[in-house]
Amino acid sequence: MPHTEPIYEHPYPPAELEARHPFRELDFVEYPPGEMSERAAAFEALMSRRRSPRLFSDRPVPRELIESAIRTAATAPSGAHRQPWRFVATESAAVKAAIRAAAEEEERVNYLESRMNDEWQEALAPIGTDHHKEFLQIAPWIVVLFEERFERRPDGETRKNYYVKESVGIAAGMFIAALHNMGLATLTHTPSPMVFLTRVLGRPDNERPFVMFPIGYPLPGVKVPDFARKPLDQVMVTVTEPHSASLERGDDHG
Repeated sequence: MPHTEPIYEHPYPPAELEARHPFRELDFVEYPPGEMSERAAAFEALMSRRRSPRLFSDRPVPRELIESAIRTAATAPSGAHRQPWRFVATESAAVKAAIRAAAEEEERVNYLESRMNDEWQEALAPIGTDHHKEFLQIAPWIVVLFEERFERRPDGETRKNYYVKESVGIAAGMFIAALHNMGLATLTHTPSPMVFLTRVLGRPDNERPFVMFPIGYPLPGVKVPDFARKPLDQVMVTVTEPHSASLERGDDHG
């Protein structure tokens, strides 16, 4: 029996909105069910091999690959379509050296002067990280993702951005997936605090560093922690009925 699509009581976009703002038909490709399953399994297998190496080769990486990954990440959805992200990329040896020096100083305080509490350090112990961050200088590229807290227009006026962290977080995930898909490795590095990145990279006051990505090829033979990821039943919950507490709250306000 052929599928009958639902009829919406409130279709989108309403005619008056479309008369004022541009819209176009969604460019969407639907695949046969069998091909959907194959594509899903292939992408899951690809991403399941993704790890965060801490030893990178210094082999050069073409700029166009970094640009492609950033363009891919910039397709992420964002609050009110403000696209509140800036990907600041460098392959400069001098800039990478300055980033490493500043990051290692912050991490030295974290690890050796107890800015990280015991519980935090205990959680990191199986990974074996410390304040040495050689990869920041050896990896051919560093990309720092900044969140744009508000937009500063050329005339000096400002405009609020919405759901900034959520939007930038989605873009970061898509950036990682794009890099892994093309055969590059990266590491999410978030030294705390990260304000030194604003200074070293000369960024304006409306931007705040969100995460740093050293990018390149992994050093041949590099090892990573042999961690198992949580199984599906520990990360997915299916809900079939409203929770009783929500119904009770609804009754209270009815």
